[in-house]
Amino acid sequence: MRDFRLYVIIDKQAVKGRDLVYAAKEAVAGGADVIQLRDKGSDAADVVEAGLAMRKAIGRDQALFIVNDSPDIAIAVDADGVHLGQEDMPAIGARSILGKGKIIGLSTHSLEQAAAAQNSGADYIGVGPIFTTPTKPGYKAVGLELIIKVNKIKGLPFVAIGGIDESNIDEVIAAGASRIAVVRAVCGAEDIRGSAKRLKDKLTRI
Repeated sequence: MRDFRLYVIIDKQAVKGRDLVYAAKEAVAGGADVIQLRDKGSDAADVVEAGLAMRKAIGRDQALFIVNDSPDIAIAVDADGVHLGQEDMPAIGARSILGKGKIIGLSTHSLEQAAAAQNSGADYIGVGPIFTTPTKPGYKAVGLELIIKVNKIKGLPFVAIGGIDESNIDEVIAAGASRIAVVRAVCGAEDIRGSAKRLKDKLTRI
């Protein structure tokens, strides 16, 4: 997990009606290191069906595959891990379900949460939302300053998330982030593969 750079979240609400598996394959072709399936509107059976198709399409050599929120669905689709929010079950609970071989990510929205996450049992943390984003309507943007502060912890690898795109990625990198997670900037783009490639190229120059 310390080597990844571009983390692309395939959100059913952001793909503009396109097939989720197609969006994932295009993102990987553009250089995505991690793909996360995020579908908060469908029932579990539909998410599992999409997850199984995505797992098959991505394979095991191209990118890591993470499922949002649910350790049970992560097991059902043989994902590489799960990403949890602050309102989801604790990482230690997810670990008891997934076992030692799976990856657990945890969203954090403040320096205090990022510090607490270091001993939570998670393998990496998300930090954000850095900028305002419709994906997280209930959260106030934390700004670039939080990247600077979290960078000083020198603990778990972290990925900056929230409103990041080609127009502001240079600012995010300058603040100290070497990994970013995006939703609309890739899976909502007209050219998914090209958008992922341009973001990845920026990150690999660090």
